Amino acid sequence: MLARQKIQREWQVFLLAVGFLTRIPIPADPDFSDEKLNGASRYFPLVGLLVAGVAALVFIAALAIFNNPLIAVLFSMVASILLTGAFHEDGFADSCDGFGGGWRAEDVLRIMKDSRIGTYGTVALVLVLGLKAAALSAMPSTGVVVSALLFAHVLSRWLATSYLLDLHYVRGEGKSKPLATTMPLSHWLWSGLPVLVVLIVIDLPALLPLCLVLLVFRFAFAAYLRRRIGGYTGDALGAAQQVAEIIIYLSYLT
Repeated sequence: MLARQKIQREWQVFLLAVGFLTRIPIPADPDFSDEKLNGASRYFPLVGLLVAGVAALVFIAALAIFNNPLIAVLFSMVASILLTGAFHEDGFADSCDGFGGGWRAEDVLRIMKDSRIGTYGTVALVLVLGLKAAALSAMPSTGVVVSALLFAHVLSRWLATSYLLDLHYVRGEGKSKPLATTMPLSHWLWSGLPVLVVLIVIDLPALLPLCLVLLVFRFAFAAYLRRRIGGYTGDALGAAQQVAEIIIYLSYLT
């Protein structure tokens, strides 16, 4: 009975993560608690696997219908954006507006909280979406695109949650506030299990160089966040996820 209760509890925590990162309706939790809410971040990579699965299925279906890789990629991107509500893309755009338009930490944070998108955010969002479409449509086969989608959506979210290990959360309000502001190392390592699952089923010859590039980006961005605002925000996590996703896609073309 105790094991069943633990499984049920973890399922409820997972559903909280799904509800936070996607537009999928989830049932109300009769035993909701802040502890569950704080634990939901460990399921972000698994939610990424769900998003990737939908994006991959839409890509395969669109390719079968239109026989055009670019059109299929665009339909896949539309599906993932509708599923997530452009959650990470919004954080990326807000971060570009904040860091591009603010000099002092308080100015950066104030601009990030503004719901309106500025020039920096608009240009950056167009470029990031264009890079995704160009990279995915340039891949040589359907299998490679599916592999890239699975790996990128899972690993990029795992990398983004790593900032909860060693950075302080610097803003206590806003729509992009993370579910948890800190994460124990053991929980973060455990949350990476979907990454291992994906690695078992895909073939990525350039895995070592990719990991090195991602590590350099991860720690360079952490240092930048410390210097500019003294920690991280939910928008910054979204920016980290988007950049990591593009790095992974580009690694498939090298």
